[in-house]
Amino acid sequence: MQDTIIVAGGGHAAAQVVDSLRRDGYAGRLVMACGEPVIPYQRPPLSKKFLAGELEAERLPIRPASFYENIRCELLLGNPVVSIDPRGHRVGLADGGSLAYDKLVLAIGGHARPIRVPGAELPGVYVLRTLADVEAIRARLKPGVRVAVVGAGYIGLECAATFRKLGHDVTVIEMMDRVMNRVVAPEMSRFYQAEHADHGVNLLTERCVQGLLGDDSVHAVECADGTQVPADLVIVGIGLVPNTALAESAGLACDDGIAVDEYCRTSDPDIYAIGDCCSHPSPRYGRRIRLESVDNAFEQAKSAAAVICGKPAPHDKTPWFWSDQYELKLQIVGLSQHYDSVILRGDPATRSFSCCYLRGGELIALDAVNHAKDFMAARKLIAERARPDPAKLADDSLALRDTL
Repeated sequence: MQDTIIVAGGGHAAAQVVDSLRRDGYAGRLVMACGEPVIPYQRPPLSKKFLAGELEAERLPIRPASFYENIRCELLLGNPVVSIDPRGHRVGLADGGSLAYDKLVLAIGGHARPIRVPGAELPGVYVLRTLADVEAIRARLKPGVRVAVVGAGYIGLECAATFRKLGHDVTVIEMMDRVMNRVVAPEMSRFYQAEHADHGVNLLTERCVQGLLGDDSVHAVECADGTQVPADLVIVGIGLVPNTALAESAGLACDDGIAVDEYCRTSDPDIYAIGDCCSHPSPRYGRRIRLESVDNAFEQAKSAAAVICGKPAPHDKTPWFWSDQYELKLQIVGLSQHYDSVILRGDPATRSFSCCYLRGGELIALDAVNHAKDFMAARKLIAERARPDPAKLADDSLALRDTL
């Protein structure tokens, strides 16, 4: 009887794992059950070029539909897995059907964290996570529409930059004291706050949203200090929540996502999890981490496929991320949490510089703004647990490799 692998999900991780399974020699039945009614597509452009109308929906797919036909992957579009019977090795589908599996891969991602305040359900209030989200936002964008963005993380700031590029009045409301508070140092936050201010964004920090006002549609955001921000369109970008309900209902262990080991195996040996939905142990950082990045989705997909095909390849890559805002390309390698010192390379006024994070003398992360050479070099140095000389590190005339 032919083996069956079911992939639950339809994002970057799902697209990569079906590709890698075939490349690694899996010849059995392969099924991808997607929640959205479209083939897997790129998410990073959603808050940038696609939102701006510079990229057509036809150019978003990660692979063309013919790719899935060629690798003999059955696509169940708009028919996601809604239940798992681990003992019976069977999944239930949204349309009421069910499928048996030998191995199951959960690539079910996450959902935008909702804002729980009065008025959150008003027309004109959106999150930005899916193609359908952006199409709805674009349909509402008319000349003169005032935009409020709640949250000053990557998504919020990318949206703010795009809306300003389109000529809209934009206010960003952030509850913390600086933008990108969780992921960058104060030096980097100050730089980006100045950039957004220079581009005409009204940035309000240390403001907690307590309600969204309106009758038939949103017309303002109300903050706890009494500030009211006029808005015809509100984008809520306050983080991602991993989709764990399906795994929890099946009795799988969860810990800030579906808990997997270094081979992407869950607590059930025949079920794997990859991408935004799962957390994995990191020997490098000495703790369990969950990463929201395209690179991590691809790497975990490759690792899971290799294990399933009998070619174990533990996942322990140095994480990296990027964000495009205006003419600035921010590239981040490593995780900067718990750093004890920061060294700048280059002058932020030139809009090309790097921010180096150290802990106990070891380079643990680097943020590069329009500074691709440092980013590429840092990927190797961080993987090697390098300990650069601080004085040399501050000298931007030296190549990063020459600071050791």
